[in-house]
Amino acid sequence: MGWWFGRADLKLPNGDGRIVKVGETHEFSGNLELCRAGLHASERIIDALQYAPGPMLYRVRCSGEIVRGDDKLVCSRREYIAGANAGDVVDEFARWCALEVSHLWEAPALVIYYLLSGDPAARGAARDAARDAARGAARDAARDAARGAARAAARGAAWDAARDAARDAARDAARGAARGAARDAAWAAAWDAAWAAAWDAQNIVLTQMADELLGLEPYA
Repeated sequence: MGWWFGRADLKLPNGDGRIVKVGETHEFSGNLELCRAGLHASERIIDALQYAPGPMLYRVRCSGEIVRGDDKLVCSRREYIAGANAGDVVDEFARWCALEVSHLWEAPALVIYYLLSGDPAARGAARDAARDAARGAARDAARDAARGAARAAARGAAWDAARDAARDAARDAARGAARGAARDAAWAAAWDAAWAAAWDAQNIVLTQMADELLGLEPYA
């Protein structure tokens, strides 16, 4: 079982052009190659989000020949179990990611308002406020990442915003958790553990949102 994001026009990308329909199965008969040839998916939705070309989200079952990578797989047969336009969900997820690290910088009230409400009328102003606050503050890596998450969450393209906000928020959470390590090796180990923990936490939240959107049993 996996997750796969598709384009708004429901067509397979990279010149394939076949239409994606829930309940149907696509097959690929050539030699499988990650990122180049075959039908892709990720077992974790947070990983699938990184490769999203558009807002259509599908729960898929992969079978036949399967080649696995670190954060995705490519298969010869992909069945579409459930699907929906997840634009609103990933927009909400982006705002949640930014809120998770909003305590690490002096976020303007307008930014917090937008992250909590999702009010489209406040989107542009919130993005500008986050940018201006970043320009006027001392350079600090953790706070910069938190501001970056807020700016990303206020962008227009929901799937791009969610991807960038998730990365920035996870990066910032990792820095906060790893800060204070005395030696390089300890810092690196703390960073890796904190990054993985932040990414896992984001995956749980996004999975819950997706399950609700698609009408799936939790963690199906």
